[in-house]
Order: sequence, then structure tokens, then C-alpha cells
Amino acid sequence: MTKQHRAEVYMLLVTVIWGSTFVISKNLLNYTSPLAYTALRFFLSAALVLIFFYKRVSLIPLSTMLKGSVLGVFLFFGFALQTIGLQYTSASKSAFFTGMLVVLTPIVHYIVQHYLKMEKKPLRIANIIGVLLAAVGLFLLTSPKGSEFNLGDGLTLGCALLFALYIVYLDFASTEPDKLQLTYIQFLVCGILGLISAILFEKSYIVFEWQFISSLLYLTIFATIISMWVQNKYQGDTTPTRAALIFAMEPVIAGAFAYYFRGELIGFAGIIGGSIILLGLFVSEFSDNIPVLKKEID
Repeated sequence: MTKQHRAEVYMLLVTVIWGSTFVISKNLLNYTSPLAYTALRFFLSAALVLIFFYKRVSLIPLSTMLKGSVLGVFLFFGFALQTIGLQYTSASKSAFFTGMLVVLTPIVHYIVQHYLKMEKKPLRIANIIGVLLAAVGLFLLTSPKGSEFNLGDGLTLGCALLFALYIVYLDFASTEPDKLQLTYIQFLVCGILGLISAILFEKSYIVFEWQFISSLLYLTIFATIISMWVQNKYQGDTTPTRAALIFAMEPVIAGAFAYYFRGELIGFAGIIGGSIILLGLFVSEFSDNIPVLKKEID
């Protein structure tokens, strides 16, 4: 297994974990306000990293702090829009609209690489085909019968753009030697921004019941600390576009969780959409073995 393929396997496992978070976060909002929850989740993540890895994060280079802070800003506003949006839309639709980052990432990357000192990673025909197939699949997934575009959907589209910026900038920041330090700074920035936003923009509340505590621990340990450390460590071994295509599996997985635990239905169009997304992933993944798909686009 090549270094790139190993990284992509790890990111697929992370995507499965992230796919489970939409249902959990939707239920969690019965016990807390969105910005207070966001602040608590990331402060707790930062605290756990600090406790278990104090020596590694006690002295952080300035370049890591700066890049981690930029990533933290993108991450916080993405999570904030996604969490607030969950109040107005279903868990499955939230995941599907978040999946639009697949369409936005190659566009953002193409633009940003001309302004940042990033290694130029040209698109391949396979990447374009994969993105187009994923876009068609996401369109079908986000158009269930009787479900209209709402405020939550719009907020989540904004989330998708911020996550696309995050993915692209992470490719630039992946040159930092210690990925745990980079992850820790992101958590800390998210927690600080979450606290400030909660104080300024909402009437915060948290109900500390067992279901809330257990869900928060899962989201903090598995969906935040472990998952984001893996993403920070391994995403640099592949391209932003291929990473985004792997993350396109998230709405498919989230839809399955939403159906099983909340009874949310995506219908026949949703099933077709999920299949098309998978096809897009396969086209991109096996491009190295098909000469015509390996052709690069300037």
C-alpha cells in the first residue's frame, strides 16, 4: 500500500466517524445552545490534549501558532454554521449540504494556490469527473420529495465553503512538523471564539444529563481529537481534491445513521445520489490505472 493510499484509508475511517456525528449533534441540541456546545466541545478537546501531551504542546513555534490559528478560524465558523443550521434542518440534509465541500474544494484550491506559496497540484481529468459525479449525487441527496430549501440548509452551505477553505489551507499548513501542536492550536482558537460568540450572540444554556455527557465525550474524543489529528497528519499525503472526494462519503454514511436512529428517509433519489457519489470516488481513486484519466489540467 502506498503512502497516499494509506492516508486515504485513514481519512475514510475518519469520515465514518464524522458521518455518525450529525445524528448525535442533532440530539445534543436538546440539551444545549449551539455556540455554548461548540465552545465546550473544543475547550474540552484542548484540555485533554494539554493534559496528556503537555510536553509536546507547552512550547509551540510561532509558525505553527499562526497556521493553527487560521485553521481554527475556518474550523470554528464552519462548525458554528453547521451546528446552528442543525436547529432548522434534518441531520441527513445537514450532512448532504456539508458534502457540497466536494464541489467547492477544487475550485478554492485552484484559486488559492496562485496566492499562497503552495506546491502546485494540478487537477486530473479523473478529479474533475469525480467532482462532477459527486455534485450530481449530492444534488439528488439534497432534493428529497417534500423537503424545501430552508435557513438551516443555507447556513450549512456556508459551512461547506469554510470547510473547503479549511481543507485547502490545511494542505498548505501540513508542512508543520508537529501535527499535534497544529491540532491543539485549532482546538484552543475554536474554544475561545466559541466562548466569545456564545456571550455575544446567544442566551447560552447546558443541561448536564447523562445522554449529553456521553454524547459530548464521544464527539470530543473520537470525532474531534482523534479524527482531526488523523486529518492533520495524513491529509498532506494526498491532494485536497481527493481528500474532498473521500469526505463526500460523509453524507451517505450520515444518511444511513439518520435513517436507523431517527427514521429519516432520503427516498429513491437519495439512494441513487449515494451510488453516484461512490462512483465518483472510484473514478478518482483508480485514475492511476486508466491512462486517459491521468491527464493533467493546467
